[in-house]
Amino acid sequence: MIWENIKIALTSMVHNKMRTLLSLLGIIIGVGSVVAILNLGQSATDSITESMNIGGIDMVNIFPSGSSRELNVFDESFGETLMNNVDGIEAVLPTASSSTRVRSGQDILSVSISGVTSNFFEVNNTELLYGEYFTSLDNINRRQVVVLGKDVADELFPAGNAVGSYVSIFRQSSKRYLVVGVLDEKDATLGNSFNTTIFIPLNTYDQRFRHIVTMSSYTCKVQEGYNATVVSDEIENYLTDLIGSDYFSVMSAASLVEMTEDVMITLSSFLAAIAAISLLVGGIGIMNIMLVSVAERTREIGIRKALGASPHVIMGQFLVEALTLTIIGGIIGIAFGIGISYTIINMAGWQLHLSYFAIVLSLAFSMFVGVFFGWYPAAKASKLDPIESLSYE
Repeated sequence: MIWENIKIALTSMVHNKMRTLLSLLGIIIGVGSVVAILNLGQSATDSITESMNIGGIDMVNIFPSGSSRELNVFDESFGETLMNNVDGIEAVLPTASSSTRVRSGQDILSVSISGVTSNFFEVNNTELLYGEYFTSLDNINRRQVVVLGKDVADELFPAGNAVGSYVSIFRQSSKRYLVVGVLDEKDATLGNSFNTTIFIPLNTYDQRFRHIVTMSSYTCKVQEGYNATVVSDEIENYLTDLIGSDYFSVMSAASLVEMTEDVMITLSSFLAAIAAISLLVGGIGIMNIMLVSVAERTREIGIRKALGASPHVIMGQFLVEALTLTIIGGIIGIAFGIGISYTIINMAGWQLHLSYFAIVLSLAFSMFVGVFFGWYPAAKASKLDPIESLSYE
């Protein structure tokens, strides 16, 4: 019986193509909009979190404020103190940063300069384009060696490999530094813009470039098995108890990921709810076509009732027709939404992440719309008097 009703519904749709198309437009646009918005939200969230994960989801950065200098807390020994008081920290990497000018030949460039320890690069998952990193021995001996960010190297050495060349770094006077390595391109992470920065050993920075009073930042690597967000909160609580909350700020990629996911889920859900309104408009179109269909087929309903069809059978027939319409509209809308998602995501350079939840939800909601708005026409058809129906002109 159900398959027979579906065949009747499809036959009716074929015979009234334009009317069917206009009735389905609301469903197609509504479902397509919901699927596209949720897919775009999911893809944007995943792309952002993947970028943060590459930068180090297990990192917590501490940034002392300028007024913290008088406290004498944020020095080179702070990392060991922090590890002794907060569980879950594998390493603490101090960084001293400022701006400077660097020259190669006649080319002079304004850049950021960071004094870091030799394990800074490994912890931050950087990769070399040329050369090698400076070593702990370079740091101990305060050697004048430098690792260049890719953008800096491209500006100063447009001809190619800069390793083995010298650059002059300006403070009060210029000093020559040997280029030992060039970093491959890497997206900026919390507090670190690798492409536009030059890196020298921390002790070299302190003695030959600028005396360190307070570190610019500390990068804390969280031990495996510990939650970075929890460790970040514990670090913040420890420092607040130690010196108060006005002398530092704490940021972690894990916290930003969670915040980003929450914001994107809320925004996507809100936009999807607005888009779903068009599904209700589409439902009104379905109700309209079903009421017209009941009116056109009044004699047919009278004949079926005269032959013994019960009101439930008649009602079922028109409900199945309404469901068939909305399911077909929902399937077309899903394909339409995925197509829009793919086009926009391609233009944005993201990776497509289909939201299967959005697809199932949209199809289920379109079926609900079919039942909800098809119920009244179906009930009206089931209540028609067979004698009046047979004499209907």
